[in-house]
Amino acid sequence: MSSENLNGSLETSFQNTIAIVQFGHPASNSFPRELLNRLTTEINSLSRNEEVSVIILKSQGEKAFCSGASFDELLKVENEEQGIEFFSGFAHLLNAMRNCDKIIVGRVQGKAVGGGVGIISACDYVFATPQSDIKLSELAIGIGPFVIEPAVSRKIGKTAMTQMTLDAQEWKSAEWAFQKGLYSVLTSAEKLDEEVERFTQKLSSYNPEALYEMKKVIWEGTEQWESLLFERAAITGKLVLSDFTKKALLQFKK
Repeated sequence: MSSENLNGSLETSFQNTIAIVQFGHPASNSFPRELLNRLTTEINSLSRNEEVSVIILKSQGEKAFCSGASFDELLKVENEEQGIEFFSGFAHLLNAMRNCDKIIVGRVQGKAVGGGVGIISACDYVFATPQSDIKLSELAIGIGPFVIEPAVSRKIGKTAMTQMTLDAQEWKSAEWAFQKGLYSVLTSAEKLDEEVERFTQKLSSYNPEALYEMKKVIWEGTEQWESLLFERAAITGKLVLSDFTKKALLQFKK
């Protein structure tokens, strides 16, 4: 099953009880709102699919895993309602991943920025390569990683999240991310798919009911995200209208 247009592509394939979801966008696998919506819908659908036990989440290409929100779309935000609606897309996606009945395994082949780091944080187990550096650049463009912060902090801790956020123009290495717990396994690009396949094949052989119950345990204590992430989207939705942010986005696009 696949869908593709100017707002990016989304394709799901199946290997027995494993669903492989791949997203892509010409702009370093960034996310316009429509692609966020489609991925959220797909995660929700797979959660209800009794023939699926494990989900692999990956992106197209060999370079960036995900560059976060679409700058083109951010520049088109004209009022607070549009801003809140856009950033609510990430809130919906993170909640869908959190509430998904299936274990989600992330396959990260390259760099991730902003919302991309949030998506990685919402995976239950993540394989990455030494090229998979990360950055939270939001402060540099006048906003902040408010929506994704709960997911990132839950994975790497508040101190490391703060360091990343305030070092808004600095990349953190894949090794740093591995040491902080964002990545579960760090492996070479050549062995990435082999490692992911080996792990997910083993995982999919386990009792689906046990995996379902374990998923609930993994995400205990995050129930408040149903409202918290949308409160955070409202903060970002206001900030994106500032002159500082508009000018910064134009500079980043040059």
